[in-house]
Amino acid sequence: MIPTQPEPRADGKLEIEVTDLEMTNKPVRSNRVPLAGTTLDVRRAKQPTLHFYRYLYETVGTPYLWFSRSVMSDEALSAIIHDERVELLVLYVDGCPAGFAELDRRAGAADTDIQYFGLVSEHLGQGFGLRFLDRVVDYAWDGDTTRLTVHVAAFDHPRALMIYQRAGFVPCGHHTLVVADPRAG
Repeated sequence: MIPTQPEPRADGKLEIEVTDLEMTNKPVRSNRVPLAGTTLDVRRAKQPTLHFYRYLYETVGTPYLWFSRSVMSDEALSAIIHDERVELLVLYVDGCPAGFAELDRRAGAADTDIQYFGLVSEHLGQGFGLRFLDRVVDYAWDGDTTRLTVHVAAFDHPRALMIYQRAGFVPCGHHTLVVADPRAG
């Protein structure tokens, strides 16, 4: 399910409503029932190539108008994704890349932010999202994390906010971003 794309304002800019969510304790939960006949694997991609990162980012994010990393120079993007405090976790379903999460600890190890999280569209609606998110959350809490955050834009997947809340995140703020419409070319 792809959201309706936003209409730009008269000045060509987009207003993006964002909900901020946080988790201040590692959740205690029972393991979810495995999906029969499907192998899920989550691996950290250390020093990913720019091509692989851009493939994941654009394949997952284009339907939701993710654009900030697409317009970055190779040098700027490389400085972020190759920073030791930024971790790329890749979901594989039966051996094929099916989604990714990017954890950002640059504000300090105690404050970890899920910068990006999503699935390739062919893998939506099959129960992979919450299972992947559980693994990402568990990974994020390994270490010194005392606060885990994520931000949901109004035109992210329609169930994104619900999935984050089911995983244990609680809304903690709301703001509006105003940006140039990336579709304007």
